Amino acid sequence: MTALAREWVTNNAAWARAMPRLSILIPFLRDDPTRLLAALGREAASAEIILLDDGTGDPDLSARIDAAVQASPLPARFVRLTVNEGRSRGRNRLARHARADRFLFIDADMLPDSDHFLADWLALIDRRDPAAAFGGFSLDQTPITREHALHRAMALKSDCVTAADRAKAPEKHVFTANLLVRRDVFDGVAFDEAFTGWGWEDVEWAIRVADLWPIVHVDIPASHLGLDPAPVMARKYEQSAANFARVVAAHRAVVQTYPSYRVARLLRHMPLRGVWRPLLKAVALAEVLPTRLRAFALRLYRAALYAEAV
Repeated sequence: MTALAREWVTNNAAWARAMPRLSILIPFLRDDPTRLLAALGREAASAEIILLDDGTGDPDLSARIDAAVQASPLPARFVRLTVNEGRSRGRNRLARHARADRFLFIDADMLPDSDHFLADWLALIDRRDPAAAFGGFSLDQTPITREHALHRAMALKSDCVTAADRAKAPEKHVFTANLLVRRDVFDGVAFDEAFTGWGWEDVEWAIRVADLWPIVHVDIPASHLGLDPAPVMARKYEQSAANFARVVAAHRAVVQTYPSYRVARLLRHMPLRGVWRPLLKAVALAEVLPTRLRAFALRLYRAALYAEAV
């Protein structure tokens, strides 16, 4: 039986009397969110920050974060879990701590691309008050390294796209890394806690939301600093196969329009997947090969994994 997570909560001095318009919800596991916390604190916004350590178990990291929380000019709460709950449960738990009627989910390895990031989100709330809105990714502040070349190439092609392009398939281009949600929407549609591991829980949530409310895409970007080395990307795709199968089972009519589904369907009918699928992974992991070839191989490898679900 999995141990139940216990939580430890600390607040800073500004927390008690605050009446925030926006709750900034930051989950993390082993990442250090202090740089993001400092960037958000430079804006004089009517917002609170709630951080959730989803079972990292690192006393030194906890001490650094607690010091940053206490020093933050914004109202801030630090929640530490004794064991890992996972991406969906952690985000649902964060929402229960929030006091505002608007949530902004942002990952700990993100960094706002402007010094008016929160002001832009609050202005959008005043202007349109969307049920849900995604602000977009960039790599503008992300260091360029050889180790992360593959992830950078893939992210620039599929993740770092404009609001106009994302709006063509609004539920598909939703990630919890920079996501605004109204409380009433989240009360009606929370994250499915049956998802485990990495991947697809945010898209599945967005599919359910899109049945009831419009999802807005805007250009209020933040840089994704936490690019992964190629072996980590491959492991995450391997983990995500079961989650992809879960989304297909629940929402096939939507998912079958996605390129990843269509390619997986084609690969499903190809013989000897057990022979050529590892070769695709080997090509993707080979740093001596051109990055474009490696990215193509990794996309095919992911589709070959997903072929079992379609």
